[in-house]
Amino acid sequence: MCGLAGFLTFSQQFSKDDLRKMSGCIAHRGPDSEGFFYNTTCGLGHRRLSILDLSEAANQPFFSANGRYVMVYNGEVYNYQEIAAKLNVPLKTTSDTEVILEAFAKWGPQFVHELNGMFAIAIYDQEKDELFLFRDRMGIKPVFFYQDRTGFAFASELKALTKIKYLQGRLSLNKEAISQFLYVGYIARPNTIYNEIRKMDSGCYLVVNKQGMRSEVYWRLEDQVKPELITDFKTAKEQLKDLVLSSVKYRMISDVPFGTFLSGGIDSSVVTAAAQFNSAKPVKTFTIDFKEAKHSEARHAREVARYLGTEHYEFMVTQKEVVEWAGQIPDIYDEPYSDSSAIPTLLVSEMARRHVTMTLSGDGGDESFMGYSMYTWADRLENPFLKTFRRPIGTLLAKLGNRYERASFLFNYPDESKKRSNTFSQEQYMFTEAEIAHLLTPDFRQAPSIRELWDVKARKLSVMEQQAFFDLKQYLQDDLLVKIDRASMRHSLETRVPLLDYRIVSFALNLSPELKRHKGVSKYLLKEVLYDFVPQEYFNRPKWGFNIPLANWLKTDLRFLIEENLNEKVVKRFGIVKYEVVAELQKQFFGGRDFLFNRIWLLIILHKWLLQNEGNFSGSNPG
Repeated sequence: MCGLAGFLTFSQQFSKDDLRKMSGCIAHRGPDSEGFFYNTTCGLGHRRLSILDLSEAANQPFFSANGRYVMVYNGEVYNYQEIAAKLNVPLKTTSDTEVILEAFAKWGPQFVHELNGMFAIAIYDQEKDELFLFRDRMGIKPVFFYQDRTGFAFASELKALTKIKYLQGRLSLNKEAISQFLYVGYIARPNTIYNEIRKMDSGCYLVVNKQGMRSEVYWRLEDQVKPELITDFKTAKEQLKDLVLSSVKYRMISDVPFGTFLSGGIDSSVVTAAAQFNSAKPVKTFTIDFKEAKHSEARHAREVARYLGTEHYEFMVTQKEVVEWAGQIPDIYDEPYSDSSAIPTLLVSEMARRHVTMTLSGDGGDESFMGYSMYTWADRLENPFLKTFRRPIGTLLAKLGNRYERASFLFNYPDESKKRSNTFSQEQYMFTEAEIAHLLTPDFRQAPSIRELWDVKARKLSVMEQQAFFDLKQYLQDDLLVKIDRASMRHSLETRVPLLDYRIVSFALNLSPELKRHKGVSKYLLKEVLYDFVPQEYFNRPKWGFNIPLANWLKTDLRFLIEENLNEKVVKRFGIVKYEVVAELQKQFFGGRDFLFNRIWLLIILHKWLLQNEGNFSGSNPG
């Protein structure tokens, strides 16, 4: 796991000094070594967090044996030993880095089909002055880029691109990105908060040369859907169990100490159980707890750890620690990002890094195996009666008070084409499309654009499958994986996600919905695999998630964030949202409409980011 940055320029608008500044601001991603390649046309920078082959011989940039190619790389390829056997070439290191580059040298860009892992790979062809940039199938490792007619620059984090001298004064706020953020809490690729910088898509590679840039897709979720569903329980369970054990075993390959994040929920427990099954000694497990949390899973994590025999570490978090990290969210995530579970993720990563350099996480289980309540809502909203009378039902619910008023927004989606994004938005307590239109000032008013449907041709997906597919394509990649990458790498901690092995994702896409949600039981098949390792009674409780009591804290210890970021002077200074609407929202929240807490949080994060980054963009309203 590392950080990378670089550029290809044919008019020298980027410099060696830019490269050093880009690398310097992502030093947290790789504190073990720093390396550069520069030849006036191409610059490559690398920050290394040593996981495999800890020797200096595996440092980057790395040159191919024939001397033609030079590479910087972020991530891990778990099946590198099998690829090395196919290459049949002498190797001078025991790292996956060398195997990846020699595979490219031998097979060309199609080598990417051989890789099982998480990766962002940049390879420069010195003979052709051509740059190749690869991103993994599920978008686990990030890539941001800038492109114009004479240059191309890229980095693992957005902040690195803002350090380029040529781009300073050229960046402007992306209005579509702002409306997306208010609607779903994150900015969906290819957008970033800046019009001029984009996020690279997953499952593709870019080829950049003097003629420009082209993008090639090598893997799509849509193409993994098959005509026939897997319906036999026994067969499906055996296949999934084998896949989970294989995936976890791959991700345990490491030359440094590792552990697992263990919340006590299904996903982290199945990953931990598989890791302990594959390990000859106790696996280190990490969990955190909140003194003020209404629903704590720390006790359950402790019980699972005790049953599995892991070496368990637990950290009690106070509001003081939360306050310290809450203010750093805009700097860590580089653009408006509202997922408040980033705070506990930062805290558990900080704790884990005291003991290990690599961790396993359970991310991906909910999206692949239908773990969210929004899938029930998606199915419910398809009921012909509810579809016909949804607007009067929504009006009635809005009059019944707090809890029912929140539910009313689920019925008031604009039209069928926006049902999935509205269901997600309102399950997360974000702004509706209508509220955004009322909130934004005329200069920034733009409807949120979130892609909801894809060309899945093999078979028609059920409404729950469509909602889950939306989450796999959008929420998982642009929110959850962003959260875990930035939070763990802030502490120089590598985090691997076994349930997002592309083999498991492909399997789950073709699993019968009846084996995902069975008689009201969510993640049914994944739970059945888990129960082979840990008895079912350890999990007979509601799902609470990895959250902080944000609604309560915004009225107490975190109230200062409202006062600092949502006062009249700050809101009018940027002129993006109407102050009178923001003031009314605060009044309603403090008056008892607690479900508005996430809308308040969105506005806090937006304005805190604006205050911290206004030197990077043009077009703010001085007020």
